[in-house]
Amino acid sequence: MTPINFAFSSAFLLGLTGLTFHRTHLLSALLCLEGMMLSLFIALSLWALQMNCTNFSISPMLLLAFSACEASAGLALLVATARTHGTDRLQNLSLLQC
Repeated sequence: MTPINFAFSSAFLLGLTGLTFHRTHLLSALLCLEGMMLSLFIALSLWALQMNCTNFSISPMLLLAFSACEASAGLALLVATARTHGTDRLQNLSLLQC
């Protein structure tokens, strides 16, 4: 495993462990998801460059577009949650209460 591949895989795993262990606030969960998506984007871009595959070069841009959509939907949920519940703590949220 090259050092570049190790760096991106460790960045992805760091985001994954942050998502699993530090789920106290919605904002921290969204930041961990965004870090995971960015590490996937960079790894996919470098993989397409190393393989010299022109058919696969559009895939990182699609991943980046989906990542932007995911970030905007997450921020909209964060604002809606902060307005209705007054906080973004995930332990205070309940599906049974509006």
